[in-house]
Amino acid sequence: MLKNIEKEIKNAVKAVSSAVKLKKQINSAVNLIAGRMLLGGKLVLFGNGGSAADAQHVAAEFVGRFNLERKGFAAIALTVDTSILTSIANDYGFEQVFSRQVEALVKETDIVIAISTSGNSPNVLKGIEEAKKRGAKVISFTGKSGGKMAKASDILINVNSSDTWHVQEAHIVILHAICKLTEGILNEQK
Repeated sequence: MLKNIEKEIKNAVKAVSSAVKLKKQINSAVNLIAGRMLLGGKLVLFGNGGSAADAQHVAAEFVGRFNLERKGFAAIALTVDTSILTSIANDYGFEQVFSRQVEALVKETDIVIAISTSGNSPNVLKGIEEAKKRGAKVISFTGKSGGKMAKASDILINVNSSDTWHVQEAHIVILHAICKLTEGILNEQK
């Protein structure tokens, strides 16, 4: 049992420490988000399961606050309205739950954060496709290879792990860093 615990902790540390290698992508993401928000854009986030929870968590950090007392920043998670999710899934199919919302809500100055540990979630890919049609920039968070999302994204943040739980652990560390850095930039511009 202790060896298994040590192994899991080492794997988690390895996945999270891979974030350091992504500093160029993280910096690009921060600058993109801050720049678009300064132009009046909003942050739109989506994913499934644990990635949906991360989308909601990060939207809350932007709208509420992360580290600084400041005005709210425009952000929305497309995973929170069960009436919208279930009506779209019922009428159009689950693969359309994000693309239909993107069609209605996303404009050219917006930034989309799409999250999928595999990089291959069909509904997330369709959401990305619709965001690109609208001229929005897409930052994708994935696991090891980036999957199909690798080619569809403006910025790819892919964690060096194939274990869903370790990818999610690294994603939230990176997303928190992005929140803190973006908040600092936007707060200086007020």
